Amino acid sequence: MRAPSLKSADFQRSLGTRPVARTAHFSLHVLLRPEPAQAQSLVPEPVPASMHAGELSTGSAEGVSLLVDDSVMAEGPRWRLGLVLPKKQARRSVTRSLMRHQAREAFRRHAPQVLAAGRHGPEVDGWVVRLRAPFDRKLFPSAASEALSAAVRQELDELWARLGGPRA
Repeated sequence: MRAPSLKSADFQRSLGTRPVARTAHFSLHVLLRPEPAQAQSLVPEPVPASMHAGELSTGSAEGVSLLVDDSVMAEGPRWRLGLVLPKKQARRSVTRSLMRHQAREAFRRHAPQVLAAGRHGPEVDGWVVRLRAPFDRKLFPSAASEALSAAVRQELDELWARLGGPRA
């Protein structure tokens, strides 16, 4: 099951904090899980006991203790990723798409190292990568060139490596 996508309030909450890592073009913000008082509204109400006692259309309910969604728990935390790639910084949609693909791939590659570093764990709900400055169009005239792709990949790898590496 896929984690729900970030909402506008999640982006505002995350971008309202200091970045946890920065490079020349990108910044990385952490999205912490809401406090228990805020999370109560997100938790569904328990099913009344009278409903458990009845007969299910699929058979007896005896011995069933897990909800379907709880039975498929992935190892480690389930982090979400949000991307802020403004048109002001990346004019062409091809460039934004390239950055989106590179950012998701970098997140997939580096999440295990970030988790292994031990500084970010279950208290983190997700991450927001923000493009802060445009890539120079004189250096990268093609919107989806191999050179731009390599530069974006290298910078995103550096961004995540700063987070997953040893403390400075």
